[in-house]
Amino acid sequence: MEEPNLSYVYNMSGGNKEFEQKLIGIMKTEFPEEKKEYFENIAAGNFSEVAKNVHKLKHKIIILGLEKSYALAARYEDNLLKDSVEGKEDFEAVLQNMTKFLDSL
Repeated sequence: MEEPNLSYVYNMSGGNKEFEQKLIGIMKTEFPEEKKEYFENIAAGNFSEVAKNVHKLKHKIIILGLEKSYALAARYEDNLLKDSVEGKEDFEAVLQNMTKFLDSL
């Protein structure tokens, strides 16, 4: 599994450390809330809402430099719109990977 990184953040910031810290702070605040909402909706079997959750989380996936995981999330989102949970385990592994990384910052 690919490892999260901050290359995208650093490239976007142009060396502005204040911007980098602000973006990382936003990620650390929003990600747990979005992940919690995802798990609530998956438990309720509300696939259309889960697809919306996955769509929102895709943005954070790409910010953490996870290009392959982004493609995986996109396929999972498409499957959810067809009432299929194919890709769920892989997507949730990505979420776990992201959680560990953000917790380490």
